[in-house]
Amino acid sequence: MAHYLFNVPEGDQEQAAALLRAKMWGIGTDEKHRDALAPADLVLIYLAPPKREFIGQAELASAVHDWTSEEAGVCPGDSPGGVLLSHVEGWDPPVAMNAVVPRIDPEGSNPYVQRNARAGFQAGVIQITAHEYEAVIAVRAEGVPPAS
Repeated sequence: MAHYLFNVPEGDQEQAAALLRAKMWGIGTDEKHRDALAPADLVLIYLAPPKREFIGQAELASAVHDWTSEEAGVCPGDSPGGVLLSHVEGWDPPVAMNAVVPRIDPEGSNPYVQRNARAGFQAGVIQITAHEYEAVIAVRAEGVPPAS
């Protein structure tokens, strides 16, 4: 089982919510981790800057595939394919990135973590470590308030 972050550009919360409700997620043909995504992988849904918030989690129910005609008819957006989701959980309130970063990089010394926390991620699918995934889940469980 692998762990991923699905990055939603420009913090498009409405699009992300629609995809979570449909239990589908479009994956672009140029995504680096496209062929690695597999059933039972765990994902966090992240709204890119300006939001910088985790808004949910899910488990992959399928590998990446072209949408069937039926799936294409119900999938929000215009992606020709993607993954099906199960165990989808939307979070209200969301978890702010600035509450998670100190757990992942307590010394503030990892330039990769610090840069992504400030500027956002450059891809739509980012593989993360189990530790990074669990840090977000722990902050969520503790009820740390979102950024204001």
